[in-house]
Amino acid sequence: MNASNDDAGGGGPVIAFFDVDNTLMRGASVYHVGGGAYRRGYVTLRDLLRFAWTQARFVAVGENLRHLEIVREKALGLAVGIPQSEVEQLAEEIFDSKIQPRLWPESVGLAREHIAMGHQVWLVTATPSVVANVIARRLGLTGAIGTELETSDGHYTGNLIGHMLHGPLKADAARGLAERIGSALSECWAYSDSRNDLPLLELAGHRVVVNPDSVLLRHAVTHGWSIMNLNKKSIRAARRRLRREAN
Repeated sequence: MNASNDDAGGGGPVIAFFDVDNTLMRGASVYHVGGGAYRRGYVTLRDLLRFAWTQARFVAVGENLRHLEIVREKALGLAVGIPQSEVEQLAEEIFDSKIQPRLWPESVGLAREHIAMGHQVWLVTATPSVVANVIARRLGLTGAIGTELETSDGHYTGNLIGHMLHGPLKADAARGLAERIGSALSECWAYSDSRNDLPLLELAGHRVVVNPDSVLLRHAVTHGWSIMNLNKKSIRAARRRLRREAN
C-alpha cells in the first residue's frame, strides 16, 4: 500500500501512530493484566504461568500471532462477569506498578516530541482499549485505539466487539481515524517493532521501525525505511529526522 495513493486529504493534524508492545514498552502489556488479575483472584496460578511463558517467548523472538491468540483467549476468559469499573481500576494499578517501569524512555520521549510539535499521537494496539487508554492518558498522548471488550450491564461478557486489533485491522483503524479528522496519511508517522504491523507502517508517509524483528528489519533495509535502535546515537538520529521531515 502506498500512502500517497491512499491519502485521507489535507488540512487536518499530523498523526503519529505508535504500537505499544516492544515499541513503547518492553514486552506484552496484556501479560501484566493477567498478573494483576491473578493477584485479585480472577485467574489461577496455571493461567498466570501460561501468561509468563507467552511473555518470555514474546520478548525472546518477537510478536507471534499464535502467542497473541493464547493471550487473547485467556484475557477474554478472565474478563467474564468482572465489573468494568474494577478492570479500569486494575488498569491504573498495572500502569503504575508494571507498565511504567518497562516503558522505553526513548520511545516515550519521541512520542512527546510529536506532541510538542503539534501532532496527535495515537496508540494503535491489540491491547484491550481499557488498558491502552490508561497508557495514553498517563503519558499525555492524544488517545488510543485498542481491542474492544464487550460489556453488558457494566460487566464484561468475555466477548470481543469486532476482532482483536492486529495486523491489517490496525491499518484499517488508523485509516478510519485519519479520515474522521481529515489527516493526510502521507504526512503521518508510524512506529512499530513487528512484521505484523507492515500494513500500518505502509499506510503512513513516514515509517520508523523500532528495535525491529528480523523480518521487519530486512523489509525496512530493502525499502529504505528509517530504523531506530534504542541507543543514544539512533535516538538522536530519529529526533533529527522528525524535526527535519516535519517541517
